[in-house]
Amino acid sequence: MEVRADTYLWAIRMFKSRTLASEAIKGGKVKLNGDNFKPSHVTKIGETYVITIGETKKIVEVVSLVDKRSSYEIAKQHYADKSPPLEKSEKLPSVFFKSNIRRDKGAGRPTKKDRRDMNDFGWAE
Repeated sequence: MEVRADTYLWAIRMFKSRTLASEAIKGGKVKLNGDNFKPSHVTKIGETYVITIGETKKIVEVVSLVDKRSSYEIAKQHYADKSPPLEKSEKLPSVFFKSNIRRDKGAGRPTKKDRRDMNDFGWAE
C-alpha cells in the first residue's frame, strides 16, 4: 500500500484536514529525518516525522500505514510517539485574580460602616 505523507499525517490525527497537513509540510513545519519534503512523498514504515506546532515539537515514527481517518484509539496504533515530555513553562501570575495594588484600609471609597456613620452625622441623605 502506498500512502502520501499528507494523507498519513491526516489519518493519524496530527492535522484536522489533509489541506492543513499539506500546507504544514510545504511550509517546513514538518520534517522527515531533519529534511524538508513534498506532501506527495510516499510514506514508508520506520520513517520519523518531526512536527512543529507553535512552541511544541512532536516526533512521530511510522509503525504501520493507514490511509483512512478513524478514531483516536485506532489511529494511535499506527505510529509511535517519540516526543520528549512537555516542560512546564514559567508564566507570570495573572493580574486578574490577584490585586497588585495595596491601599490602606479606609483610604479611597467609603466602607458600609463609613456610610452609616456619615448618615448619623447628617452628612448624607
